[in-house]
Amino acid sequence: MNSSQLGPDADRKQRDARQMYPELFEIPFLHMTAKTYGVMMVIGFLAALWLMKRLSWNLGPDTQPITSAALYCLVAGVAGARLLYVALNFEQFRGRPLAALAVWEGGLVLLGGVISAVAVLLVFLIYHRLSVRRYLDILAIGVMLGVAFGRIGCFLIGDCYGKPTGLPWGVRFPYNSFPYISQINADPARNRPEPHLMLPREDYLGSRGKDGKWYPKPFEQLTERQKIAVTEGKYQCLPVHPTQLYSSAMAAFWCLVLYLFRRRGQRAEDADSPGKLFAKPGCTFALALVVYGLGRFFIEFVRDDNPFALYGLTISQIVSIVMVGLGAILIVVFQSVRTPARES
Repeated sequence: MNSSQLGPDADRKQRDARQMYPELFEIPFLHMTAKTYGVMMVIGFLAALWLMKRLSWNLGPDTQPITSAALYCLVAGVAGARLLYVALNFEQFRGRPLAALAVWEGGLVLLGGVISAVAVLLVFLIYHRLSVRRYLDILAIGVMLGVAFGRIGCFLIGDCYGKPTGLPWGVRFPYNSFPYISQINADPARNRPEPHLMLPREDYLGSRGKDGKWYPKPFEQLTERQKIAVTEGKYQCLPVHPTQLYSSAMAAFWCLVLYLFRRRGQRAEDADSPGKLFAKPGCTFALALVVYGLGRFFIEFVRDDNPFALYGLTISQIVSIVMVGLGAILIVVFQSVRTPARES
């Protein structure tokens, strides 16, 4: 939704959404709401599970290992995503250790979830003596599909936002959204000494949080003229790169490419061509590390939320470099080792 769509009519001017669509619907009689990001994560998980079960048919008639592994990975993924978020935003939780457990309040870093999920999967496969490389290939394809849905959830709540841009596909988020709050504040952690958007303090700013950021007044407390200024005028949110959609499209594209890459390896195996380049089991997973790491590394340059950590790079970029290096090494290793027999 573009904030320029919020006209001066009475119905739309009453919106004070900190995010775009943080909640999808209310559960009848329970007075509970379905959180957008959580719903998209569940959809992504179910889609990835369905795809992985479809891809595992030739590993044996029993697809139960995929279901069990996926459930373990889901729990580990949420825990890892939350842990990395807390680590990157430690000041928000200083003196409030229990708040770090409140996942339902938001705050997950997808990269942390992927890393923890893969680690748990490795332990699961080794413990059950399953074909590690073959299952990792299937996991890589499924995870990409899950990420494609998950990033749409990020877009709908306004998280993981991009830098201001003048490109025609730039997106304006609503007043008091995550990007808006970022734009009206300086950000020393990103070497930004001045706000992107200079909002008059006396007229528009409400309070300063414990994180040192200024937060706008609730929308309903603004005058009619101020409401127009923040929805259609000079104080509306600047258009930003839809980095969430970049990530979603990238993940969907690589999901297809990895699927075709794995099919290529299977055809080479069926044709008894063991020496075909990058066609052995495990190479699809290794390639996924490389392409996802590269994509995330470059998308970080147009994101505007993660703090710089080392040499002008974010933590996500540093992790991405490690992923690319590890993937490249694994491609060489998997290409040189013996192909494991398929289960029957």
